Amino acid sequence: MKFNYTLSLLVSCFILYLTFTNAANFNIINQCTYTVWAAASPGGGRRLDQGQTWSLDVAPGPTNARIWGRTNCNFDANGQGQCQTGDCNGRLECQGYGKPPNTLAEFALNQPNNLDYFDISLLYGFNIPLEFSSVTPCYDIRCSAPIVDQCPTQLRTPGGCNNPCTVFNTTEYCCTSGTSCGPTFFSTFCKGRCPDAYCDHRDDPTSFFTCPSGTNYRVVFCP
Repeated sequence: MKFNYTLSLLVSCFILYLTFTNAANFNIINQCTYTVWAAASPGGGRRLDQGQTWSLDVAPGPTNARIWGRTNCNFDANGQGQCQTGDCNGRLECQGYGKPPNTLAEFALNQPNNLDYFDISLLYGFNIPLEFSSVTPCYDIRCSAPIVDQCPTQLRTPGGCNNPCTVFNTTEYCCTSGTSCGPTFFSTFCKGRCPDAYCDHRDDPTSFFTCPSGTNYRVVFCP
């Protein structure tokens, strides 16, 4: 009986070890002069006034995970409300993804070859300048240009700058893998201001980054 208990305890500890070995901590920091309602999928959401930080632990292995900021939000005591940009179904505690436009920090942890994959994406537009960096030296990528102020007239929307695919919904602007398309005025505008970021789906060579699994990260609004 004692042997079985000891074995069970060892197995439980081993499973716990595997669960947290390559988990990652994301330190989400608001350096903007305004309040940002940070959102994470998975992870929920948090109000961050200027200078505040949210420490978020993420288990290894999630795919299609992302962190973004919401602006001009108004929530009631039950966490129900709306945001001008990045809104996620009217909830403070996000479930699912945010409504464009929103600047995205995307990641997938503990992928093949013991790597984390991460990027900054403007494929859903831009609302807040963003830095996505590793705590230990690996990569520091950012999109800090004042894109909302410089946004082309056709893409302007309250509080943000839309991606052209969202506005026009044509093959020319919704370029995906396998689709024959070339640079457009809008993708050149985006890439010229944020060379680290995904501006369309052909940007893998310049906008897709890796760090060793187990790395911890910083996501900074208004770096």
